[in-house]
Amino acid sequence: MSEVVAIIPARGGSKGVLRKNLRRVGGVPLVARAIDAAQRCPSVDRVVVSTDDDEIAGVAREWGAETIRRPDEIAGDTASSESALRHALDELGADGVDVGVVVFLQATSPFIPVAPLEAAIDRVRGGRSDVVFSAVETYAFLWATDGDGAAIAVAHDAAHRPRRQDRAPHYRETGAFYVLDAAGFRTAGHRFFGRTEVAAVPERTAIEIDTETELEAARALAPLVDLPVAVDVDAVVTDFDGVHTDDTVIVSQSGAEAVTVSRSDGMGVALLRDAGIPVLILSTETNPVVAARARKLRVDVIQGRRRKAAALREWAEAAGVPLSRVAYLGNDVNDLACLEIVGWPVAVPDAHPLVLAAARVVVDRPGGAGAVRDLADRVLRARALRPSPRALEKERT
Repeated sequence: MSEVVAIIPARGGSKGVLRKNLRRVGGVPLVARAIDAAQRCPSVDRVVVSTDDDEIAGVAREWGAETIRRPDEIAGDTASSESALRHALDELGADGVDVGVVVFLQATSPFIPVAPLEAAIDRVRGGRSDVVFSAVETYAFLWATDGDGAAIAVAHDAAHRPRRQDRAPHYRETGAFYVLDAAGFRTAGHRFFGRTEVAAVPERTAIEIDTETELEAARALAPLVDLPVAVDVDAVVTDFDGVHTDDTVIVSQSGAEAVTVSRSDGMGVALLRDAGIPVLILSTETNPVVAARARKLRVDVIQGRRRKAAALREWAEAAGVPLSRVAYLGNDVNDLACLEIVGWPVAVPDAHPLVLAAARVVVDRPGGAGAVRDLADRVLRARALRPSPRALEKERT
């Protein structure tokens, strides 16, 4: 039986935004966001990333996609997406995969809407359309300029200015997805052929990243567009100041320092520990209070490491936990390097703006007042939602 295969071209080179396909929006690499969207479509049987880049391939595999190595001759600046699709289909065919429908996704669209995508697949698979692509309604008046710089109306009469409600909309491609009949695509060699239809998508999802400005806009939109999710990880790492505390210090007359912590956070850590989820407190400073709190919580602690990301890598490797399965909870700029390498970067609500922009999740409670418990509850909720080993075995059989 033929398959519905999502193909995501993601080359390593990019001029406008360096390493674009690995840049993060909502704490998730762009290529991973596209993979996740495809995996959430019930009709997609297989997700494939076509790339010439080892790091992109590694991220794709971590997120559950298959990878196809794209030859250098179709991975340059002038190479078309169609050439990557044709190559991927050839490679899949050589492996005996019968592709009936191609779901062409672009990682540069960070907010691929799943419901319209699933409906588009249904239309192509059912033979009602040959091509369905994502687009957003627009009532804009478009203009071009001639060689002398004079304005020329495009697709409208400049002398006639109807009201919006009296006009039919046009549609602008968003670039997020193109669902194609595989046989028709092979014959045409291009993404548009046969009966072509529009899949109207919400305007808030219609952003495509080709510049740093668009990347920053997408990061600002992510908290408004992304749905709340449980934090499915195998280890939790936290900063101390501003996370376990409210980032203030009480200094006595003798110079001794004291902080306040939350008993609720302590319970959250205990619940994580009881569930077999390792916890690490990672702090740049060296302070007896940090060590004392870690002993009280019975968790690992690393202090006095300026290069926190290197320390985190070492700890995760020793614990046998991939960084993609780690949640890191931070609040300030010295946490950014750690947030960039884990699968689940998490921020407290009063974190530095750069930390909030890097986060995949922002907990509801502030540091020192339940932030760690908030994260613990999300992790444990995800653990409870996982299918049991018996259910997985039953599914395989």
